[in-house]
Amino acid sequence: MEDVCEGKDYSFPREEEKILFFWDRIDAFNGQLKRTESCPEFIFYDGPPFATGLPHYGHILAGTLKDVVTRYKSQTGHHVRRRFGWDCHGLPVEKAVEKELGIKGPSEVCSMGIDKYNEKCRGIVTRYVEEWEQVVKRTGRWVDFENDYKTMDVSFMESVWWVFSQLYAKNLVYKGVKVMAYCTDCKTLLANHELDSYKDLPDPEIYVAFPIVDDPHNAAFVAWTTTPWTLPSNLCLCVHPTLVYVKVRNKSTGNVYVVAESRLSTLAFEKPKSKKDNLADSFELLEKFTGSNLVNKKYEPLFPYFLQFSDTAFRVVADDYVTDDCGTGIVHNAPAFGEDDYRVCVENGIVNKEDKLVVVVDDGGCFTEEVTDFRGRYVKDADKDIIETVKAKGRLLKAGTLTHSYPICYRSSTPLIYRAVPSWFVKVESLKEQLLRNNKQTYWVPDYVKERRFHNWLENVRDWPVSRSRFWGTPLPVWTSEDGEEVIVMDSVAKLEKLSGIKVFDLHRHYIDNITIPSSRGPEFGVLRRVDDVFDCWFESGSMPYAQIHYPFENVELFERNFPGHFVAEGIDQTRGWFYTLMVLSTALFGKPAFRNVVCNGIVQAEDGKKMSKKDKNYPSPMEVIDEYGADAVRLYLMNSPVVRGQNLRFKKEGVYGVVRDVFLPWYNAYRFFAQNAKRLEVEGHNPFTPKNLSALESSSNVLDQWIRSATYSLVHFVRHEMDAYRVYTVVPYLLKFLDNLTNIYVRFNRKRLKGRTGEEDCRTALSTLYNVLLTSCKVMAPFTPFFTEALYQNLRKICPGSEESVHYCSYPQVEGEMNERIERSVSRMMAIIDLARSIRERHNKPLKAPLREMIIVHPDADFLVDITGTLREYLLEELNVRSLVPCNDTLKYASLRAEPQFSVLGKRLGKSMGIVAKEVKGMSQEDILAFEKAGEVTIATHCLKLADIKVIRQFKLPNGLTHNEIDAAGDGDVLVILDLRADESLYEAGIAREVVSRIQKLRKKVALEPTDTVEVYFESLDENKLILQQVLKSQEHYIRNALGSPLFPYTEISPHALVIGEESFHNISNLSFKIFLARPATGASTSCEHSEIRGLGQTLDKYQAVGHNPRGEVNV
Repeated sequence: MEDVCEGKDYSFPREEEKILFFWDRIDAFNGQLKRTESCPEFIFYDGPPFATGLPHYGHILAGTLKDVVTRYKSQTGHHVRRRFGWDCHGLPVEKAVEKELGIKGPSEVCSMGIDKYNEKCRGIVTRYVEEWEQVVKRTGRWVDFENDYKTMDVSFMESVWWVFSQLYAKNLVYKGVKVMAYCTDCKTLLANHELDSYKDLPDPEIYVAFPIVDDPHNAAFVAWTTTPWTLPSNLCLCVHPTLVYVKVRNKSTGNVYVVAESRLSTLAFEKPKSKKDNLADSFELLEKFTGSNLVNKKYEPLFPYFLQFSDTAFRVVADDYVTDDCGTGIVHNAPAFGEDDYRVCVENGIVNKEDKLVVVVDDGGCFTEEVTDFRGRYVKDADKDIIETVKAKGRLLKAGTLTHSYPICYRSSTPLIYRAVPSWFVKVESLKEQLLRNNKQTYWVPDYVKERRFHNWLENVRDWPVSRSRFWGTPLPVWTSEDGEEVIVMDSVAKLEKLSGIKVFDLHRHYIDNITIPSSRGPEFGVLRRVDDVFDCWFESGSMPYAQIHYPFENVELFERNFPGHFVAEGIDQTRGWFYTLMVLSTALFGKPAFRNVVCNGIVQAEDGKKMSKKDKNYPSPMEVIDEYGADAVRLYLMNSPVVRGQNLRFKKEGVYGVVRDVFLPWYNAYRFFAQNAKRLEVEGHNPFTPKNLSALESSSNVLDQWIRSATYSLVHFVRHEMDAYRVYTVVPYLLKFLDNLTNIYVRFNRKRLKGRTGEEDCRTALSTLYNVLLTSCKVMAPFTPFFTEALYQNLRKICPGSEESVHYCSYPQVEGEMNERIERSVSRMMAIIDLARSIRERHNKPLKAPLREMIIVHPDADFLVDITGTLREYLLEELNVRSLVPCNDTLKYASLRAEPQFSVLGKRLGKSMGIVAKEVKGMSQEDILAFEKAGEVTIATHCLKLADIKVIRQFKLPNGLTHNEIDAAGDGDVLVILDLRADESLYEAGIAREVVSRIQKLRKKVALEPTDTVEVYFESLDENKLILQQVLKSQEHYIRNALGSPLFPYTEISPHALVIGEESFHNISNLSFKIFLARPATGASTSCEHSEIRGLGQTLDKYQAVGHNPRGEVNV
């Protein structure tokens, strides 16, 4: 094995870069694929990102989750293809090109030429590919970039054509007009699943009068709107059929209005004569009726632009969508600019679904020629002038401003409008029941996303508009005749070539828009031309399972044998995005879900809880953090956060540092301690260390050997079980707790054995046990921390011939022995005892170096007390510096018992019965509590309560004649620890010995000695009475020799030729003062500064910054 440096000198980022070089040299990823190619396939779908922007923490998070699962599956005997994909089409690319070229809108694109525009798009698609590869590789993710797929590849686009053709053949596609959310900046519609961005924005709110034709009271309907720009397109007013409406006259002005009775308060703009009068008193009720009685009443149009519809329009209709929670209970309808408006107008014959709908707003959101007063004006900018026009007509009753949540475009942040847009639709609504059934066949982590978020979304599905009037995308494979009677949908390039007689090399618009197909009806019917639209890029990403492998044109057996895919993972926002489109298309094509298992992560936010923003610079660069702390630290920080449970994470750089400090450094130090002591055997002249086989280790009688083996088996069992269930969020905390136990229990309590103080054979057993645990933990942790585990493994494998070349080639560990629950539980309780005893010491200012006479352990479990007073006794006594340990199974001897209900557990379960049960639980007698603990359950008020439902509190009962300063206790609800704190002169010398040993160990560290370095230790008393210290050290000689591994000599015995490498004076240590010297053993009559390297240290005296001298004043030269 190679030597290992101190933790403070170990650079995790630099070592990771060495591992990257190593992986490249051995072609590790492809090596893993080759080794598993005969194993069962594990199909993983990787959602394609856009390469027009740089990767951020959200990408690193999702990529790490994918990498953890796919590495685990590879190690558990699966062949996992991992092809990276690129989303190449769509608005992000087009927007970037238009910004670069300084052009905007379809007209300018056409003027430039679609061919030049599309080739420019193709040119920037891979702008940041190198940066992506760099970041993905640096984070440790293994994925195939060489054989990546791109949505702009002909093979991918051809499969998308096939998907659409199958839907068309199943009668799941139609062309129609629907009012959809529309971005006037991007000049495109947004499907319902894309509406996930909202912002509080101010809008004008106005109340408008619509005079009723031939009304005997000259009454007017009052309607409320926050979109004045839609008023020029008004064709009807809508009421609720069963709501009660009133016709009222203002006693002051004589004006007569019709509103919903429950919304009479909206007429507050008609002020009462006197402040004493309330609003109701200022109006006279003329009539009261339901909304159905108002149907077909005509009113005077507000604007003249649609008078041609007068025969059917400008009348009242009724529909259930109208509510009385805002406005007046009367809604103005403009069919081209509201989803319900359009539906209501069609259902009431105001517009005809088959006729072309008049839309007076163009693609850029400006009024067209029909609206003569506002032509060319952007609709939101025209609001103010429209309000003024309404006011001039005497129809404006009230105007104000309303701030409300408003949908904005997630690409351009532009406020959306609703606008009638022609599109090709997939009939998702007809698939609803199938979608819900298929969702039940899938497994989600966390499960609430499936049961609530995704289920609710599927419950309210709408037909999906899959076409876009854009340029850079997969063109719709639809050719139609001029009269629309003939429609051909291409399902392959071959079909297009056959019908057109033209060889096709590329499927983008500028290559195929001019391809025509002769009409099958004869020359006189002309030719069929392709429709102008391209696919929504969500349709392409939803087609990814098929298109990435060019199905059904290639890889038929691979796809059909392994569909649905085994695993997908993306952010929780993809429930309305990629997960949804995957599910829709797979259901439509095959009647199956596209995936079997889903892991949803939350969103990574800036430290202040806001969205990460390059503009605001409110987060550290990912590469900056990786270069400082390492990719493994970033990975583990993310995997051990709420974000893997579908919750949001506020990213903190300090959190990554915390992982290095609390996880990697202790882990590294445990590994370093092993490596040092394995090397020590050779330094001391023994045979080189070789690990014992597992069967030999199984026979070890050491309790901590048995415990760590059992804990390792439990670790493997737990991680396998949870990873098979994709619960990464439970695995990482368990792994971290195991590493903590390894370093703070096994290594800490076994230092003497590992250092050889208990004999060579016992040392080799302990080292072999630690070696196997380190090796197993490397294999278990490899999917999570691929760099660090590889670094450790490469050194560990050198003493185990025949090992795999990389830790990532190793099979995932299996449980190879029996788990010992009793011993794991006892060690866990032992650590609880240590924590409780320490807390008592701290409370009374009793340092661990001060020995105490007695500790009493109170617990009813006889097996536990046997373990504590038997196999674990010496560890407890030494760790807590206590002379004797007394077990006690009489729980009432030193404590009184009290029961408290676990409200957090019982509250939901018991409901109204909680009060009664709580009262009886609190009233349980000590005998009742003991009987409950023995039986494990109790019935109270007909409810059966288990051990987890009741907390038993043990309160310390002070023995007669003693104070809390003399004896004190601490408990955790399970075990009670009692410490005798009374001074005892017989313990004085032991306490001093511990203080001396502690100072010597600190001095060794101060001069940078390694544990294997041999030096002689001398002491000199600085007190007037030097005999006191000499007497103490003589009486404690056995303890000191065991603790140091060597005797402690009086300074008078130092050789004149000894080379002192460190010395330090200590004062008032237990009322004693002394000086400690560390010296190189004298090897001859003289030494030479030319050879001042200290034997066994491998480092020069310069490192220690010490002048070689002896305490008698003779300088060594």
